[in-house]
Parts: sequence; C-alpha cells; structure tokens
Amino acid sequence: MEYQQCRSNTIEVTDEVKQYVLDKKRNFRICTSCGGPILLSTSVKPPKSTDIEIYVGDYIIYVSMYQARFMDTINMDMIPQYCDFF
Repeated sequence: MEYQQCRSNTIEVTDEVKQYVLDKKRNFRICTSCGGPILLSTSVKPPKSTDIEIYVGDYIIYVSMYQARFMDTINMDMIPQYCDFF
C-alpha cells in the first residue's frame, strides 16, 4: 500500500477533469483499454483493491496499478466521447 500512496502524489489531474468529476458527482476509474488509459464511471468499471486513489473534492479517481506506472497526468483525452451520459 505504501507504493500506492507514494505514486498517487505524482499523478496530476487537470482542472478540466477535476471539474468533470465534480459536475458528474460520482467516482471514476482509469483503466486499460485497447486505445490506452480511459476514464470511466465506477458504475461501469468498479475499482479494485489494488487501485491508487486520487481525491477530487468528495469523489475519487481510482487508477489501475497497471496504468499508474506509466501516467503522470489525467486529462480530458481519457474521457470517451460516447460516455457523456455517465
């Protein structure tokens, strides 16, 4: 678990993604897709016990431990356009 605490401090969340999370009023998860990292609602992709937690207000962005080692920023490119209803 120490790895998770340490690593989560090095992943930046852009202001646009923070606002997106706050507007949607829900938790999200960064997971692996065939096109790279993707940000999905936890109602679609539930968090795992090995995920890193990044807090945005009262909400959490969970980051897959597999994606976390390659990430330094969570940005709007990770939000699929077809998921606007989540």
